[in-house]
Amino acid sequence: MSQHRKRPEKQTRGLIAGAVAVTVVAGVGLGLWAGNDDSAPAGSARTQPQAQAEQRSTSPSATSSSPSPAPSPARSYPLSTTPRTIPAVRAHTPARGPGWRPAAGLRVVVNDAGLADEGRLVAGELGLTYAGKKDDVRAGDVRLAVDHGKGAAPESYRMTVRGGRVDISGPDDAGVFYGTRTLKQEVHGGGTAPEGVVRDQPAKPVRGFFLDMARKSFTAGWIEDRVRELGDLKYNRLQLHFSDDQGFRIASDTHPEIVSEQHLTKAQVRKIVALAAQRHITVVPEIDSPGHLGAVIAAHPELQLRSAAGRTPQGTIDISKPAAAAMVDDLLKEYADLFPGADWHLGGDEYRALMVSNPAATYPQLATAARKAYGAGGTVADLTTGWLNDRADTVRAAGKTPLAWNDGFFRGTSVRPAGDIRVAYWTGKEIGARQPVEYLSAGRKVVNYNDEFLYYVLGQPNKFFYPRGQRIYEQWTPRVVRGTTAVPSKYDGQILGGYFAVWCDFPNAQTQAQVAAGVRMPLRATAQKLWDPGKPALTWTQFKALGDRLG
Repeated sequence: MSQHRKRPEKQTRGLIAGAVAVTVVAGVGLGLWAGNDDSAPAGSARTQPQAQAEQRSTSPSATSSSPSPAPSPARSYPLSTTPRTIPAVRAHTPARGPGWRPAAGLRVVVNDAGLADEGRLVAGELGLTYAGKKDDVRAGDVRLAVDHGKGAAPESYRMTVRGGRVDISGPDDAGVFYGTRTLKQEVHGGGTAPEGVVRDQPAKPVRGFFLDMARKSFTAGWIEDRVRELGDLKYNRLQLHFSDDQGFRIASDTHPEIVSEQHLTKAQVRKIVALAAQRHITVVPEIDSPGHLGAVIAAHPELQLRSAAGRTPQGTIDISKPAAAAMVDDLLKEYADLFPGADWHLGGDEYRALMVSNPAATYPQLATAARKAYGAGGTVADLTTGWLNDRADTVRAAGKTPLAWNDGFFRGTSVRPAGDIRVAYWTGKEIGARQPVEYLSAGRKVVNYNDEFLYYVLGQPNKFFYPRGQRIYEQWTPRVVRGTTAVPSKYDGQILGGYFAVWCDFPNAQTQAQVAAGVRMPLRATAQKLWDPGKPALTWTQFKALGDRLG
């Protein structure tokens, strides 16, 4: 978006269709948690040295045919405390026992071969042995299980630490993966996973990070590092804004002439998408149109919109020309297979033809095309809405669900945006600004990109100051869609979640390393509030210290 704006498989199985809202106090049941109740406090457990000794002295054949001996009584352990993680777990039932720590030779086992990615990843991270699908039980095991629990909330999981072992289960592998992220944080730096039962699930199904890689070229390695970071924080979306006035940053076979010199190859993108899928992150592409197409227009000046006075607004194509639609549809179709996830962002913001006092007089060719398409009363806003609907048809045919910026929706048009186009609400500063409630009361689903809290804009133009995380942590929730005021709670279910966004209006203002460092705590704060929008148990000072300790 322009400088005067904010700016701002294994594909994830079990994509979430709607928001899940749960409020809980640690230790209190949450309702539809993954799996059955296994929360009774354990009276005792073997110590880790005991477990290791038993493992060394037991032959493989013996251990494969019988479970480990019952732990001997030990009542000297204090009641465990709730683990400190980012995001915080929603509930923990304490118990007495030594907990669990990783050690060489201990196993990660699964009950479903589909959990191989999750099992191998956590085994490698913790220095354990991935043993695959096993039914036997050994001391020190970490067991991952899909339990297909009826009624369990999507992405939920249960983690039980008892008897010197760890059991992580959930209704699908996404929840199990999140359980492994909790375990990884618990034992970070030599820590111990506390005895007891964690029950956990996210409040919102969309938890995303947005990257403007069109204005600033980011390396594939840097993006891969962010994917790993996002996975550990239980994010599940990465949006790549790879086309704008300043650059087109992914290789194209249909239109190689539009691609910038610095760009990602399709092989690099496939690697990013595969890495993200292993961490249950959907990569969401955005080709913004009909504005912000300067890189395309540079190679195809015939598509440039021109006013009656001969002026050429930056990055704006002439949507009265059939060739303009053909060009954009070529690109949308080309990248549909490269990005196998269900989400697709169409842009739709800041079309400069509608940012003048009299669009019909300024751009008479658009007014003529509108009347031809929609009758004598057709307007430039109708024509632009029709453009958005046509692009939505293109991505829908490829199995995608469309999303568009809120300033791509217009009041008073005879042509209405398709009902399934979700609103990416970023600002209330646009011409004819509409309150979030206007979209929500009409039944639309909204994704929160609130530029008051969630925009990290390089160069800090137009009072976009770098967020440090504290305001997000202390003041923002997913219901705070615009400014600092929350929408009524009755609309909570229509707010699917949110994105923390990096916009590169002044690309040289920070290096890649500075961006990574600058967004570290804001990303963690956003992750906390998307997972649980309630008041956090930790103060910001404590939360920041935890973030620093966990890395």
